[in-house]
Amino acid sequence: MAEVSSVSPLAPKEFPSLSQIDGVELFSAPIGEGYHGRNNLFFARFIEGTCVAGVLTKSKCPSAPIDWCRENLGYGLARGLVVNAGNANAFVGNVGALTVQHTAVAAAKMLGCSTSEIFISSTGVIGEPLDHEPLVDALKKAPQLPADFEAAANAIRTTDTFAKGAGAQFDLDGVSVSISGIAKGSGMIAPDMATMLSYVFTDVPISVEILRTLLKDANAFSFNAITVDSDTSTSDTCLVFATGAAKARGVEPIVSPEDPRCADFKQALSAVLKDLALQIIRDGEGATKMMVVKVSGAVSDLSADIVARSIANSPLVKTALAGEDANWGRVVAAIGKAGEPAERDKLQIRFGDLLVAKNGFRSAAYTEEDASQYMKSDEIQISVDLGVGDGNATIYGCDLTHGYISINGDYRS
Repeated sequence: MAEVSSVSPLAPKEFPSLSQIDGVELFSAPIGEGYHGRNNLFFARFIEGTCVAGVLTKSKCPSAPIDWCRENLGYGLARGLVVNAGNANAFVGNVGALTVQHTAVAAAKMLGCSTSEIFISSTGVIGEPLDHEPLVDALKKAPQLPADFEAAANAIRTTDTFAKGAGAQFDLDGVSVSISGIAKGSGMIAPDMATMLSYVFTDVPISVEILRTLLKDANAFSFNAITVDSDTSTSDTCLVFATGAAKARGVEPIVSPEDPRCADFKQALSAVLKDLALQIIRDGEGATKMMVVKVSGAVSDLSADIVARSIANSPLVKTALAGEDANWGRVVAAIGKAGEPAERDKLQIRFGDLLVAKNGFRSAAYTEEDASQYMKSDEIQISVDLGVGDGNATIYGCDLTHGYISINGDYRS
């Protein structure tokens, strides 16, 4: 399997400084010889009473860990998280379920809890059986190998070129509380809840019902608003673990949707998830440019979303960005093929602040020189007004380069 050695040109300069979360311990270890020489097991343990909420792939061919997490999320409690990189444990029949079962039993025994409080994820190649014995051996060694968030983020990488982390600190009841999260994802990214995994941790005391609602809302405008290549993974997972440890410092639990503190928590959670989601886009396989597609004037928000995704997923639009070609005609084509209501003779298209098309014609103010100069930017914004309503949507994507083909052409070789 080929691994990308160079770091994305869109990568942040350094991994952020994230707050340690009371009630969370992190560990990483190699499974066998590891994954390309690095640790590829991430293990987290939580204090009793930690609640968990999650959003999972809508793929009709989910991995065995997805089935396991989906069932356990109904109970709402967590004591442990086990993640392996290099093998997705997907499409391997009953072997996959048995591997998950063995892993969960081992973790539960170590933590003295029920297997329903253990959450498991796997990422990597689909269709290759995952032997549970090396995985369980690594898990047993992990408690002697403490990790910080950066090490944890590195342990879950596959084709990612950099570790992804984001965090927030804010006040509740006059007490400083924190949210810290990590993610992985570079290709097979079009979450429908890319291969993407994200784990977020907080010390805020909050009911699982409220946490589920806030996560679902925040996810809609973060992980569900990105696309690298339009391919939804078998393994997409976002889990949020709330230890409630800040209660000991005087923070009253959030148990009602009417609690005004919900807005503060949602704002911080949304910011963390969006930061992580955009880092995934910036690490899109072979990406050299980030794309922001904003659609307005649609008959509904859903219609705007469909049109925006049609643009962001268009190979012709994506390759034009890679070649720094201001080919707005490809945007027109992507709008037309979306099948959503649009008024051709009212259509407006902008690249950044440049109006390139208006009322069905090339703008009189358009110049190839200005547009070409703008296309040299690392971040390209394409704005479209459909002229038929008040619906809006924003989707984040990236360009399509030869690098994507190189990575995926020999992924298993």
